[in-house]
Amino acid sequence: MLDIALLGCGGMMPLSNRYLTALLCRLNGSLLLIDCGEATQVTMKTLGWGFKNLDTICITHFHADHISGLPGLLLMTANSGREDPITIIGPQGVAEIVRCLTVIASDLPFELEFIEIPRGRREFSVSAHGYGVSALHLNHGAVCYGYSLSVPRGGKFDLERAKALNLPVRFWNPLQKGSAVEFEGRTYTPDMVLGPARKGIKATYVTDTRPAPSIPDFARGSDIFICEGLYGDPALSEKAREHKHMTFTEAARLAVAGGVSELWLTHFSPAMQNPKEFIGNARAIFPNTYCGYDRKTATILFEDEDEAD
Repeated sequence: MLDIALLGCGGMMPLSNRYLTALLCRLNGSLLLIDCGEATQVTMKTLGWGFKNLDTICITHFHADHISGLPGLLLMTANSGREDPITIIGPQGVAEIVRCLTVIASDLPFELEFIEIPRGRREFSVSAHGYGVSALHLNHGAVCYGYSLSVPRGGKFDLERAKALNLPVRFWNPLQKGSAVEFEGRTYTPDMVLGPARKGIKATYVTDTRPAPSIPDFARGSDIFICEGLYGDPALSEKAREHKHMTFTEAARLAVAGGVSELWLTHFSPAMQNPKEFIGNARAIFPNTYCGYDRKTATILFEDEDEAD
């Protein structure tokens, strides 16, 4: 299963009742954070998932409301007792940007390891601590990437096939977890005891962009699609185009085109005090739409995960 928490849902500037947009994910105890605006560590502290297991940070782009909270977050993580390296993924130049920001967070007890998306790349993929992380170049005023997180699920363990191999039981668990084993001069591989791969989990996060034809395919089949809706009022469509952002209705159309299961709107304009006032505009197009709010959480289960394997 994958736990997700929208730490904040504000765009541009924090409000007294709305933190800046950031998404925290938890898989087998490993935490992955997407974006880190001012005071992200405060709302993350309130959430209560901890800091010590923060293994990966993905940065969409270098505007302050998406990255300026890093020094405080890293210091909070250091205070949690973490010593293992943290991987930071982002557009080319993210290493230099983070090094400049962390001048005020020196002597961290862990290394920062960087994965930079090469300049000009439209799509990019990497594995990180059990997550498959894919990035898509978006249409914003700065170089900006959306992220899709996937958690694959292997085939179901076939007890009868395992027994037929006459392989000692101690080797069953490594095979079930995807590792090949050697016994009496023969190699046994997971496909010998596992059925076909089952449907995995997918969550997609897209913010600070105009709608683009590539986004629906990128988000296709997502269990949850977290997408910006800077403006709820369709009358502000021209302003959204001018500033390379989206309205609620534009996000909803992307959700329909991508065949996602659920849409969470986020990155609200500070001028929009009550996003729920406009939720009907999105639901008229994609009914399973919800307004984000600080620390909105969900647990995405594998199909039949609550059943005995």
